Amino acid sequence: MENNRRKFIETSFKLAVVSGIAGIGIFSGCKDDDGQEVSPPEDLMQEHGLLNRVLLIYDTCKTHLVNKESFPIEALANGAGIIRTFVEDYHEKQEENYLFPRFLKANQLTDLVQVLLQQHKAGRDLTDQLMQLTKTAPASDADSQKLIAILTTFNTMYRPHEAREDTILFPAFRKLVSKHEYDALGEEFENNEHKLFGKDGFETMVGKVEDIEKSLGIYDLAQFTPHL
Repeated sequence: MENNRRKFIETSFKLAVVSGIAGIGIFSGCKDDDGQEVSPPEDLMQEHGLLNRVLLIYDTCKTHLVNKESFPIEALANGAGIIRTFVEDYHEKQEENYLFPRFLKANQLTDLVQVLLQQHKAGRDLTDQLMQLTKTAPASDADSQKLIAILTTFNTMYRPHEAREDTILFPAFRKLVSKHEYDALGEEFENNEHKLFGKDGFETMVGKVEDIEKSLGIYDLAQFTPHL
């Protein structure tokens, strides 16, 4: 009797876990390093995590500029390079080529999509300016003020931008397409990443971000824990 009860509980638990995963739809699409399925939205949200780490790099560089403290200007230049190559030329292109057109065709969240597109363009303009200003070091006082304004504007725009995508656009996308199309897009996202950045493209980019964080002294996560 006890064995039957234990088997029933174990079977029920396994079914609940599988059902929960399937219901959320997280693991259908491309695969991570462990061979687990990763959906298109989850793939994009992982990339938002990388973007957030660059935004922290921007915040740190901005603080040094405001306080007139020396710091490796190449950290800012390299951060902008990651934004340009991985976020703007790859991540945002995925959204623009695969997600946004489907919402516009279905006449869903069209106002949000239009704002997101405008912000993509504004972000690229800001990155152009940032890359130009970080070509020379040290920056003049005038250039420092320009950099502070650009970094403030960029981060102020991108934090709510990615939050709207994560909480509104990406969840809605799963309901917009069929399971077959959803799975196929996951594979296509993965193939696109491998073509541009190699098999371990995302991990390579994370490694580059870590190197910048270490150069600025912000890699250790524990330092952000408040002492209460």
